[in-house]
Amino acid sequence: MTAVAAHLGDGRLHLQHGPIDLIVEAFGVPDEVERAYGQATDRFGDILTVLVDELAVLRRPVGDAYPLLQGPVARRMAEAVWPHRAAFITPMAAVAGAVADEMLQALVRGRALDKAYVNDGGDIAIHLAPGQSLRAGIVAQALDGTALLTHERPVRGIATSGRGGRSFSLGIADSVTVLAATAAAADAAATMIANALNADHPAIERRPAHSLDPDSDLGELLVTVAVGDVPAEIVEMALDRGAAEARRLRLCGLIDSAALSLRGHWRIEAGGTPLALSEAG
Repeated sequence: MTAVAAHLGDGRLHLQHGPIDLIVEAFGVPDEVERAYGQATDRFGDILTVLVDELAVLRRPVGDAYPLLQGPVARRMAEAVWPHRAAFITPMAAVAGAVADEMLQALVRGRALDKAYVNDGGDIAIHLAPGQSLRAGIVAQALDGTALLTHERPVRGIATSGRGGRSFSLGIADSVTVLAATAAAADAAATMIANALNADHPAIERRPAHSLDPDSDLGELLVTVAVGDVPAEIVEMALDRGAAEARRLRLCGLIDSAALSLRGHWRIEAGGTPLALSEAG
């Protein structure tokens, strides 16, 4: 298994190695864009192998002792989850965002780009030069809304978590999209908010994480595998719980904004970045 890089027909760069699958796009003078893509490709080569070397530590819950990690992506993961250590969390909660942040840093280093992003399965790291902006989609079941990111605002990361994502969730959210200073910070916070957006009801099916994936960092914890026909009051209660956690994280300065979705219902925890839902959302 080796890292693969390919230029797509629309000008984007595709990087893939095992479970890491990135879409990279940069905007600017063509020569600068090509140099940036070369830098990203060079950096990508050992991202996965270095992470695997520390996988045992990365899968352990964060406790009172700060995780001692060596690789740059692993250190980003530890930094992102450390503020959430009072609850159950492992550095793996920030892996996709941390990879996106590391790759964005490699992409833009020394380059004069107008804007750029690295999308790691929906967890996105963003670069914006002065005067630039980027409109990002908020997706639960479809394109349900947008967030307008500008150079002036501190948001440089977006991440989405929930029971329908690539990772297991302790909660029942369809999706939780978080805007934060980095993609890793957004990734960790989205995990925590999605876990908090929760309720108990016979229509909610849960199983131990290790029964679904023996290598899961969640071990024996019960993760949500299906949400059936739950009453409206349960939906509202779960959304209230998730929104309360989003508000707490915003007031602690850990996120900018969040959009929470369950069964077609939404909660918005608004910070300084404009979030707009479609009429259907």
